[in-house]
Amino acid sequence: MIQHSSIRLAENFYCYVWAGRGNNCNASLLCHVLRGERPHVLVDPGHIKDELGETCFDSLTKAMEKDGFRVEEVGLVIGTHSHPDHFEAVEPVVERSGALMTLSLEEDEFYGNMGKHFYDVFGSKAPAVKPFFYLREGDLSLGAKNKLAIKVLLTPGHTPGSISLYLEEEKILISGDVVFAGSIGRTDFPGGSPSLLRKSIDKLSQLDVEYLVPGHSTEPGSIIAGKDKVARNFHLVKMFI
Repeated sequence: MIQHSSIRLAENFYCYVWAGRGNNCNASLLCHVLRGERPHVLVDPGHIKDELGETCFDSLTKAMEKDGFRVEEVGLVIGTHSHPDHFEAVEPVVERSGALMTLSLEEDEFYGNMGKHFYDVFGSKAPAVKPFFYLREGDLSLGAKNKLAIKVLLTPGHTPGSISLYLEEEKILISGDVVFAGSIGRTDFPGGSPSLLRKSIDKLSQLDVEYLVPGHSTEPGSIIAGKDKVARNFHLVKMFI
């Protein structure tokens, strides 16, 4: 059963919105941006199985296959942060494809200490995959020909090392669990900080964004399309932080 809804926002960008009943994140796929036989970049593969027993990773792989992509063709996995609902399925992706994995240094340090305890809460096993390199704030260029430039933004607050990704040419912002449609990421988990989240949201609100791709859907919606709607959403959430 496929519980992800596939949305294509640009020629090389697909978002897989989680539509199940349990807690799981939205995933993003940057397709055909790397050299070689594994040309795809997967952002936040999510849970393997959520708290309701829904097979989230199996759903994602089937949704990708419907669009003509295979997990075995993923060459890089990016984690916006290390919570299980975003990061647990990193391990099966790497096992099936040999992909490299990356997140921020700050997040890896958090994961190596406090962050792993979240997996006990969910009754799941913490991935043993190590980052091949660390994401730092600035430009990340992918591929050789027709390079895709991604801006990596350190956006702590939900976790100490959360990152957001901005595709400047496509004006797509992957915000992880920093900001959602009509809501913001939680800061009451260990490692959370309301003051840092406020600064991170202010940073993201300065960008020229046509599509805001959040880590989760909320009652008001999921992906926010349209510059004016994105700006209004930032204005709204700033009123509550």
